[in-house]
Amino acid sequence: MWPCSACAAAAAPKRSSSVKPVTVASIDPSSADGAAVAHYGDPAREQKILDTGAGLVDRSHRDVLAVPGADRLTWLHSLTTQHLTGLDPMSGSELLVLSPHGHVEHHAMLVDDGTATWLDLEPGAGAGLLTFLSRMIFMMRVEPADVTADRAVLSIVGPHTDEALRALGVTLAAPDVVPVPPAKFATGVVPPRPTARYAAAALPAFDGLVRRVEGGADLIVPRSAVPDLVAAAQLPPAGIWAYEALRVAARRPRFGFETDHKTLPAEVGWTAHAVHLEKGCYRGQETVSRVHHLGRPPRKLVLLHLDGIATDELPAPHTEVVRDGRAVGFVGTAARHYELGQIALAVVRQNVNEDGGQLLVGPSTAAIDPL
Repeated sequence: MWPCSACAAAAAPKRSSSVKPVTVASIDPSSADGAAVAHYGDPAREQKILDTGAGLVDRSHRDVLAVPGADRLTWLHSLTTQHLTGLDPMSGSELLVLSPHGHVEHHAMLVDDGTATWLDLEPGAGAGLLTFLSRMIFMMRVEPADVTADRAVLSIVGPHTDEALRALGVTLAAPDVVPVPPAKFATGVVPPRPTARYAAAALPAFDGLVRRVEGGADLIVPRSAVPDLVAAAQLPPAGIWAYEALRVAARRPRFGFETDHKTLPAEVGWTAHAVHLEKGCYRGQETVSRVHHLGRPPRKLVLLHLDGIATDELPAPHTEVVRDGRAVGFVGTAARHYELGQIALAVVRQNVNEDGGQLLVGPSTAAIDPL
């Protein structure tokens, strides 16, 4: 059962008038999440709320692009890895833009409302994607624009997400992801639709949209509507540290963290959610196809457990993973999980953990989670 408002209030992080949200920038000024709230006083408690109930995470530091225009879906279909022609109104997905050699240059979540496609992506990444899209307009009826200053992204996270959405007057189907076919699959195995389909709906009271995703729901609303939405949701707040800890535990990659200049989609598990293996030509398609049919990309995404004995400091993004004195990969995101302790997502060579050897991340010993 979804807890009553009084129970939800009781479960929220306790904040007196003297306790203020702690921003990431006040702790790590160089972080890409600098503008976000790190925590509201108790990061471990906030994690538990997101893991066992539902909480609201302010992710309004993400960039948001809007692409209105009659040709928007066929245009994005031709430029990206996702199958978007015929995408139903009020539905969403994920997409990648690749280099000619198949390396990931952009990742975006999307939702289409019937007149415009909304793309939300990592903080600071919007300008680069907008520049690329603007160069590819030609005669297409599209008008891509950066609307980050006007639109904010918030996320409801937790197993009670559906109950929380019903409190906002919304019922959405669960995410629908097409299984990745085996190597050398027969033509027609992958249906002509987005490989990840996320149900969406309008939030007319807030002039916004909501998209159901794995583990929660994302809300895109005018920044002016955020206070009213927070009040209506009546959910305990949780900081980005709690959100990131659960993302790491769930092995969900993040662009700019679990990626570098040579990342291939298959290396970090984006094939299922963001790559359609049978759609028409797009930049980097040959590499995607070749890697898939070989069945073994050069690197893989793994979850590391850090011993935390030599230091209690978490490794910085892109700290090397070392075996026998040689770098075999890098850490993307490290976090303190309320149950698992120090954990990290890392991208390592495909043969790591198959031929033995102790792994080190800085001064910490690391072990790959077998699951």
